Formats: sequence, structure tokens, C-alpha cells
Amino acid sequence: MKFTKMQGAGNDFLLFDGFKYKLEDIVPKIKKMCDRRFGVGGDGIMVALPSESSDIKMYYYNSDGSQGEMCGNGIRCFSKFVYEKGIIPKKDKFTVETLAGVQNVNLETEAGKVKKIEVEIVDPKFKPEEIPVLVEGNDVFNREIEIDGKKIKFSTIYLGVPHTIIVMNKEDEFDINDIGSKIEVHPLFPKKTNVNFIYIENNKRLKIYTWERGAGRTLACGTGSCSAGLVANKLGLVDREVEVITEGGDLKVTVLEKSVLLQGGAEITFEGEF
Repeated sequence: MKFTKMQGAGNDFLLFDGFKYKLEDIVPKIKKMCDRRFGVGGDGIMVALPSESSDIKMYYYNSDGSQGEMCGNGIRCFSKFVYEKGIIPKKDKFTVETLAGVQNVNLETEAGKVKKIEVEIVDPKFKPEEIPVLVEGNDVFNREIEIDGKKIKFSTIYLGVPHTIIVMNKEDEFDINDIGSKIEVHPLFPKKTNVNFIYIENNKRLKIYTWERGAGRTLACGTGSCSAGLVANKLGLVDREVEVITEGGDLKVTVLEKSVLLQGGAEITFEGEF
């Protein structure tokens, strides 16, 4: 099966044309394909499939083989992939069906190549039962969780997938891998959670460190960056438009009334056959 290896802000993925290959032939091979020593290596895979409600459908799977509802950096790579490979008609605005709903994509193109991608990630959810988080109340902002005897403040929302945001007073306040891995599988989160550690530089700029559900430590997470911008804005820490500095690159996040805009690039690193 031919694949295209891509990256967005350091998040790397393998992309497949589902019009040519069967999903049931791809899924059993995900863990091996994403293995960085015995396979190609990647944080996950995406498959382009026909959609009845949108221009195209995106199936996303984490590197451990589990299916994810959405992926912000992934959908930027996916959008460039389906546009440049001619899987969809050449147009700069189109819709992508995901398990988290229909996402709107705007492309900046030049000579048939995608230079920049803006994705509108819709319908954030704040109620505990919708995320889900096993706490009471109308939202999950500024709650406390105990890890290894230490109480940590957190906020959790659903934006395509569950995201837990921890605001750090200094950049090295927490061991990202240790605390992130423990919060991911904490009993408070029945479907697990992504964990995003953020440090506020000023009201227009924040840094983020990511532990992803089903993938572990990654250089970036698009929906995580959007969730960080949204939560930080709700907490009064940043403006609606904020620059998000990930370990793999810079992203722009804009908080709207019922959605979040994510803007950034995506690159094809190489192509091959598995």
C-alpha cells in the first residue's frame, strides 16, 4: 500500500487514499507502521474516504491502533493531501467529515500547492457528562486532581476529543511524561484524556507541552492547541487570538463564539510503500 508521510508542527502521520485501499487492510497494520524502529514511524494514520455529508471523510487512528474522533494537526495534513493528490476537486474551501462532526477547511494555495491551512474546529463542549469527566457542575474549569499526593489544578473541555489543560507557573513545573501519562488514564476520565501543559508568556502568546491520549508525548497537538487557547481565554489569561508555541512549530489560534480557528502549515516529508 502506498502512503504519504506528512508532518504538521512536528506531529507526523501516514496518509492513505481510501478510494484505492480497503480500511480493513490498513487498520491491522497501524501499530507496526507507526513503530519508529520496526515500521515507518508516526503519531497516527489518516485515511481519505467518500462522505455522504461533506466533500471528503477523514478516518483517524492513533499510533497504538485506537481510533480518534479528530486531530487538528492531522486534518491540516489531510487537507493538503487530498487537495494536492486530486482526491477532491481543486477548491480552496471544503468540508471534512470526522467522528467529531463536519470541519470547515480554508486553504491558501499557490500554483496548485497548499501553503497554509485554516481549520474551523466546531462545537466545543464544556459539560462534564459530554466530555466525559466524572465531576459535578456545569463545566470543568479550575478543578483539582491528586497525582502522587500532589494536588494539581486542571480544566477539561471536549474539542473533537477530550483535552485537559494544566496552567504552569514556570515551564519546568511538571514532568510532562510522568504526570501526563498518569492523568491520561486517571479514573476521572472514563474515555481517557489528552493532557496539555501550558505556560502563559503574555496575553497574545503561550507555550504548550503535549501528552496525547493513545500516542504519548508528541511535539504538538492541533486540537490541544485550540483547547489551550480556548481555556486560557475563558480563564482570562489570553486574548481571543493567540500564538501557540508547540515543541514542533508555531500555530495561530482564534477563539470564536462556537468554534475555534486553527491556522498553520503542513509538509510532505516523503512517500513510500508498506
